[in-house]
Amino acid sequence: MTGRRVDGLAAAALVVLWSSGFVGAELGTRTAPAVTLLAWRYVVGALLLGLVAAALRRPTPPGAWRRQAGLGVLVQVLYLGGIVTGVGLGVPAGTAALIAAVQPLLVAVVGGPLLGERTTGRQRAGLAIGLVGVVWVVAGDVGGGTAPGWAYLLPVGGMLALTAGTVLQRRMRAPETPLQSLTMQTAVAAALFVTAAAGTGDLVPPADPAFWWAVAWVVLLSSFGGYGSYLVVLRRSGALRVSTLLYLTPPVTAAWAFLMFGEVPGVLAWPGAAACAVGVGLVLLGRPQETVGPPAHDGAHDRARRVLPRHP
Repeated sequence: MTGRRVDGLAAAALVVLWSSGFVGAELGTRTAPAVTLLAWRYVVGALLLGLVAAALRRPTPPGAWRRQAGLGVLVQVLYLGGIVTGVGLGVPAGTAALIAAVQPLLVAVVGGPLLGERTTGRQRAGLAIGLVGVVWVVAGDVGGGTAPGWAYLLPVGGMLALTAGTVLQRRMRAPETPLQSLTMQTAVAAALFVTAAAGTGDLVPPADPAFWWAVAWVVLLSSFGGYGSYLVVLRRSGALRVSTLLYLTPPVTAAWAFLMFGEVPGVLAWPGAAACAVGVGLVLLGRPQETVGPPAHDGAHDRARRVLPRHP
């Protein structure tokens, strides 16, 4: 399989499986508080990943736990904790999605100079068009929430944490494999979410089988599939590319919601999805002017980057 085909499959998997997390959150929070779902999601995920890691017996690079613990707090605990808790307090899901959609712009403006991933005029236009598309897709769900004003800071904080984690992971070029990174980050998130759930008295799971169906959904599709493909795309193609692909998650989430819950998208959803696709296409097809970034950890990674189209 060629590198381009691998990149295409990883990108498609990222969009579809990352979007599944919103469906899983809806399924899980119907029967339990958000913190209960998050705690058991990461406990089950950590156990399964730990078994795989033990079977593979790959050596752990020096300092790996320190690096991945910090990244796990940013991209797992603070991001998901902020988004899910905010929605649980009454922030409309569309509003949370719109806040999260600012992330690619921040990665381009703030992270680009740090990573040597400078954008072209066409790419900047694509980012703007993609953001407009997201606004159209979620327009019917923006506003009208029951959350207190301060609750809107939670998805904002989650978005900022994901931005920082995305830039840091790309800048570090850590030697850990995606599986090692995911295993360590999941273990750290499990410890923190279990502590939070125990502190609020919400650790005991409900007896409803629907809860465990939701846990299986978010572990297999969202954690392993969504975040695993996120790590693959980030390492192979950069921070701007992986962030820009997230523009496609609101329309795909709308499709998930229609198929799973019968939620009919608003009248602007289809033109919004088209605008998202156009914006992503402009960004991913653009040719950036790269500056010299931090050195890669191995020659294979450098060779892979040289053959990939660059614009995350």
